[in-house]
Amino acid sequence: MTTAPTPPTDSATTIRPVRPEDYDDVRRITRDAYLEAGYFTDAAHPYVVVLSDIEHRAQHAEVWVAERGGTVVGSVALTFAGQRYTDIAVEGELEFRMLAVDPMVQRGGIGRAMVERIIEHARALPGIEAVSLTSGSDMVRAHRLYLSMGFTRVPERDWEVPNEDILLWVFRLPL
Repeated sequence: MTTAPTPPTDSATTIRPVRPEDYDDVRRITRDAYLEAGYFTDAAHPYVVVLSDIEHRAQHAEVWVAERGGTVVGSVALTFAGQRYTDIAVEGELEFRMLAVDPMVQRGGIGRAMVERIIEHARALPGIEAVSLTSGSDMVRAHRLYLSMGFTRVPERDWEVPNEDILLWVFRLPL
């Protein structure tokens, strides 16, 4: 496990496409965010392994990072209906997944800035009428963020992870 960089003090957040030199930071941030929040207790859990595979994700989805003070502090994957990393997006939706903010700088507006940028991007895309996402039913802090930004629950689209006891809730924001 790598050591986290010193948290940046600059409050300006830049959202940009991931670069290969960001992969180790994205891997650490995503893994640490999910583990430290208690969603998983073991870094060897199959989904934590998937979260750590940024190389594969970057090949099959659009991945962005959030940067503050020159340090990568968050990441997210964007996908559309029919793509490999899509869980729930239907035609006309942009789906975002695996949103993670470095635990050292959480609650500093980075997650909100990333979601705002995703919404702005979606509004500029022809044929995209909504933004959708899946969130674990126990991810209460994330739910508060999404609801505060106008997303609504779509319980009829909720689903369970096969062979796991994990209920995933769907949220959607019409544009």
